[in-house]
Amino acid sequence: MSTRKVWYALSALMILVSGGSLLFRGLNLGVDFTGGVTVQASFANSANRDAVVSALRQAGYADPQVTIFGSSRDISIRLPPVKQSTEAVRAQIERLLHNLDPNVQITGVVLIGPQVGSELLRSAWQAMLATLVLIFGYIAVRFHTWRLSLGAILAVLHDPILVFGVFSLSRTPFDLTVVAAMLAVIGYSLNDTVVVFDRIRERFHVAKRLEPVTVLDQSINQTLSRTIMTKVVTLIVVVALYALGGPVLKGFSEALIIGILAGTYSSIYISSAVALDCGLKAEHLLSSAVKKPVDDLP
Repeated sequence: MSTRKVWYALSALMILVSGGSLLFRGLNLGVDFTGGVTVQASFANSANRDAVVSALRQAGYADPQVTIFGSSRDISIRLPPVKQSTEAVRAQIERLLHNLDPNVQITGVVLIGPQVGSELLRSAWQAMLATLVLIFGYIAVRFHTWRLSLGAILAVLHDPILVFGVFSLSRTPFDLTVVAAMLAVIGYSLNDTVVVFDRIRERFHVAKRLEPVTVLDQSINQTLSRTIMTKVVTLIVVVALYALGGPVLKGFSEALIIGILAGTYSSIYISSAVALDCGLKAEHLLSSAVKKPVDDLP
């Protein structure tokens, strides 16, 4: 807690960089939000992704996204919005792919209009806003003080802002799978924050005369090994997913990696520090203090 101003400054710098990138570069929104066409096809033999991309570009499709999924024979093609009907797009794509493989089969065509994309984007923002409101209410009810709620909310906001910033800088496509990853990150980060808050409440119960800054330092240190161990184990799985999952899962796993790292940082350095600077004291928590330690705490 004695170095919390340093961490405030670091967080402010990262948020400013993220905000500046979002303002001037924006997000590379995927077809889910901008609208467009998704075509799935199955080749008789292994698909040549580069050949498919080249054929689409020569046909006038700008920035086609082609990924191999399922098996080496199956591909998914994502195209920007077009004015043609679904059947017209299907016929044209089928004609292009037949030049590469006469036995290719179009297994699905989905046309997403710009209006649907904007509705999905609005729904994604509403889901995130509802999540934050419910988190604030949950923490306030559980710990009977707005100070911890404010700390939790600022820590939780900290994580998706950094995810937005990294995606804006890296130009990784931002689609619905990334939104799902961000909501998962918010819940995962909140879990660590609640564990720390539970230990803070217990320490205040058994050490009423200690200064709040000392109690918070002790609580964070006592839960630190649990935080590090769970995050490292989770990161092993997510990094493997990022490295081996292919382009389809790249955005999802990248958002999880950034969110887990940011969530670990914010649950240790931000959430409790904000509560302390808001005047958190023992009397704010003793009315809800528990009589026995939480089972899953070390």
